[in-house]
Amino acid sequence: MKFSAFHLFHQFAGQTPGEVYEYQIEIVELLEELGFDGVWIAEHHFREYGTVPNIFTMLANLAARTERLRLGTGIVVLPLHNPVHVAEEAAMVDLLSGGRLQLGIGRGYQAIEFENFGLDLAEARDRFNESLDVILGLWTQENFEYKGRFFETGHPLNLMPRPVQRPHPPVHVAAVSPETVEMYAARGLPILADPAAPFKKIAKAAETWHATAAAHGVDTSGAELVASRIVYAAPTAEQARADQARFEAAFDRSRIFNLQSAPIDRTTGQAAKGFEYYQDRYLKGGSVDSEFRWEQLEVIGDPERVIGQIRAIREMGFGHLMCDFGSTRPMPLEEMKRVLRFFAAEVMPAFR
Repeated sequence: MKFSAFHLFHQFAGQTPGEVYEYQIEIVELLEELGFDGVWIAEHHFREYGTVPNIFTMLANLAARTERLRLGTGIVVLPLHNPVHVAEEAAMVDLLSGGRLQLGIGRGYQAIEFENFGLDLAEARDRFNESLDVILGLWTQENFEYKGRFFETGHPLNLMPRPVQRPHPPVHVAAVSPETVEMYAARGLPILADPAAPFKKIAKAAETWHATAAAHGVDTSGAELVASRIVYAAPTAEQARADQARFEAAFDRSRIFNLQSAPIDRTTGQAAKGFEYYQDRYLKGGSVDSEFRWEQLEVIGDPERVIGQIRAIREMGFGHLMCDFGSTRPMPLEEMKRVLRFFAAEVMPAFR
């Protein structure tokens, strides 16, 4: 099992964006020291819920500060970008980092982002699929040409620079709904499972991915499915439960689960086309009780319990755990460092 950390770069009350960057960069440097395999950076726009509008700029900075960590995009919202730019910028980061880029991609969901870029959220999946075709084509073909509904090359293109990794950097598609999992499993593209989906749903997603890939003759021997989870290990289960309650009490859920972040079609007030699977999560406020989080959602407890949960995730078919150690928790820097050091010392050795 590989271990990486997810960084939202959330701006808490009283923080400036510069202070957010300083905090998160210091944590990333510690991850390398502690032996983590990688880091994933989120993209968001127009809100304090994530202050990195261009992941590749941040990853280029981190590439110069690290030597071994894999550098992941978690995720690039493809419909918001020109895919030629994504292919170029990703290739540049792969080159600068010596081949350490992992490209996590998704279609996005936040209505506020699509509206402010003048895009129709209902077109997100189609734009995503065309963008993916363009990026993979530019990375793997000479004189690449493309003509789609949204994107057209106009004439043959050759990417400059090209990625270091061959045939291209690993690509992971954010997915958990059956339709999305099947679509990209058929292409052999590993999934990055939704952190808000309970264990039974990510288990089903992994099962569906492997079955669909096999049915389409995909060689899955090198595929690395990624499970994203909120993760917290404490010396005792009692302390973990108490800390979970403390974290939840300090979490303003309405800053994340609201109409701005909901995949809403403003003309109807309902979930946009293609996002029906997700509407309840956002329209109902994303509220879950502590027992549900403890038993069905989070990797949490004392080291023995956490190790057992991670082994169960591995048995589901995931080879990589993306750990969210508190992206929406206003945790002092030294406390976050203690959390990471404890996990690296007490949990990770069981999988090395």
